[in-house]
Formats: sequence, structure tokens, C-alpha cells
Amino acid sequence: MHLAYPAVLAVLLFCTGLYGVLARRNAILVLMSVELMLNAVNLNLVAFDVWLRDALHSGQALTLFTIAIAAAEIGIGLAIVLAVYRNRGSSDIDRLRDTAETDEAETLPEGEGDEPGTGRGDATDDRATAPAGKKAEATP
Repeated sequence: MHLAYPAVLAVLLFCTGLYGVLARRNAILVLMSVELMLNAVNLNLVAFDVWLRDALHSGQALTLFTIAIAAAEIGIGLAIVLAVYRNRGSSDIDRLRDTAETDEAETLPEGEGDEPGTGRGDATDDRATAPAGKKAEATP
């Protein structure tokens, strides 16, 4: 058997998985694309193991290790995606950026909250305690 056939198939699988990771917005489809990429690597490991006629079959052993790691990764990844879906109602990756923590400096206008003793940036100031993502309202 020629090495080119499984190598070309592995390249096609890897490119398909890479496109899925870069272009998809659904977290489950991204996880499936990562699995496609791992399967392409496994195919290359087995093909090179057969081509080199390794007596220890180290390529096949490494493939089994990769399959075990991929199973753990997909289990943890699906648990995270399901938890996010229950909380947010969507598994859209673009909407997951809303869960990132923001600095307090991003919610305050520039220059406010820096000066001690001016009453700005205190715990009693409404602008400093405004939730992230909402615009601070001016206090009278």
C-alpha cells in the first residue's frame, strides 16, 4: 500500500476539521471539527506505523492514547457546552464573549475613579457599582 493514499485522506480530514473550527459558530460543531482533526492525526500515526514496519507498533499505541484523550476532551467539552446552554439558552460561540469578566475601568468614563478624595470611585458611587455591560448614569 502506498503512503500517499492515507496521507491525502488525512490532509482532507484535517482541512475539513480546521475549516469547521474556524468557520462554525455552534460550540458542538466546533467540538466535532476538533474530533475530525484528531482522527486525521490518528490516521497518519497508523499509516506511518504500517509504512515503517515498526516492531513495537508505537504509532498504534500513540493512537490509542490519543483516542483516550479525545474521549475525555469531548466529555468535558460537552459538559461545559450543556452548562452554558442551560444558563444562556444558546451554544453560539459569539454570545459566549458576554460571559467574560470586564474590568471596572471599562465601565467608567476615562479619568473617573482615579482621583482619591473626590468622591469618584467610592463604593457609594452609582457609576462604580454599575453592572458590567450597562452604561453608567450620571448622578445628580
